[in-house]
Amino acid sequence: MLLDHHGEERWSARDLQQMAGYAKWQEFEKVIAKAKLAVSNSGMEPLDHFTGARKVIAGGRWGRQEVDDIRLTRFGAYQVALNGDASKPEIAAAKTYFAVKAREAELAAKPDVGSAEGILALAEQYVVAAKELVATKAELAIAAPKAGKWDAFCNSDGLIDMGTAAKALTTLTGGLGRTKFMDRLREPDLRFLQVQNPRIPYEVHITAGRAEVKLVHANYQWVEQTFLTPKGLDWLSDRLGSRDALPVT
Repeated sequence: MLLDHHGEERWSARDLQQMAGYAKWQEFEKVIAKAKLAVSNSGMEPLDHFTGARKVIAGGRWGRQEVDDIRLTRFGAYQVALNGDASKPEIAAAKTYFAVKAREAELAAKPDVGSAEGILALAEQYVVAAKELVATKAELAIAAPKAGKWDAFCNSDGLIDMGTAAKALTTLTGGLGRTKFMDRLREPDLRFLQVQNPRIPYEVHITAGRAEVKLVHANYQWVEQTFLTPKGLDWLSDRLGSRDALPVT
């Protein structure tokens, strides 16, 4: 969070992306687009809460590069949190944070406690704040069991290679090794990996966020290799017979 020239809060969407648990800017841009639409549908001007900007980040040829960013008001950032992936614990935590901060701002202008009406109004404000906090914490509790289910099998990029995926799903496959596991993924009931290009998944799985293809260096050459995402493992465990399959550690 930073302050603009009027001293008002502004949030960098690039910073919020990391806090919200989104690894790719392109995916987070979709959330921002939904938030803008929600603001517009409520009769407000999105440009008042979402302003184009630039940000310098690590990377690029010289170790630093300038990328697109968006400056958000607190309300804009809250709308982004509301439109994020509810299964992410980071999103649930963000909802809690912005709900509490919004209520704190409202309570800053306290009613006159010198009258019975003022005391009642103040009590009602605290009740509303308490209900919001309980509701957002409940969302976090619901999201937590879904998140992190496959964390022990993920690499630093949050992806799972085929050998590790075979181990994670061994209770459903009967303990297949990497090669036979990949053969299983080519069978007609799954159609996860292509038959013609046996290392690569069908495009539908990449688009759905179940798999990613990366170039890896092996045997003195660069080859394409498929990695599963946690979402992909959830999909496979469901298709293999158990939506609630627990990973084997």
